[in-house]
Amino acid sequence: MTNTKLDIAAADHDNPDFVIDLAAWDDLESIVQIDSYASGKHKPEFWRDCYDRQANDPNFRFLVAKSGGEVAGFAIGTIKTWEFGAPTCGWVETLLVAPGFRERGIGTRLFDAVLAHFQAHGIRTVRTILNIDEHALMSFFRTQGMSAGPFIELEMQSE
Repeated sequence: MTNTKLDIAAADHDNPDFVIDLAAWDDLESIVQIDSYASGKHKPEFWRDCYDRQANDPNFRFLVAKSGGEVAGFAIGTIKTWEFGAPTCGWVETLLVAPGFRERGIGTRLFDAVLAHFQAHGIRTVRTILNIDEHALMSFFRTQGMSAGPFIELEMQSE
């Protein structure tokens, strides 16, 4: 099931200052810049791959929020089956709002649009992973209703 612009736009009906739509090729430069600022890493190939993936994977949703034609934020949500042994669920892989657009409800509307994609596919369980030091992002997801899940990440550096 593919959302149309009208389906997605319905999620932001109470804030006419921005619209949410599928990511377009012309959005990628801004997305790369916003991500580079936030992460400190320049990853244009990664974002081009995400753009290409949305055309071929109906479980993958790459959204942008725009205000006055300018990219204000973006989100990626995908439906995965048996990831880490868990039944099918939705994953919020990325959600980022440009610093100049924060505190306007854009992150919440992006999150809601990703949830709408999951719900349209019958998905009720939603997960994400974030760095333990990302306190503001942790707070954001908690205000959206998320809490600790049943998994713990383990990590090591191999030689």
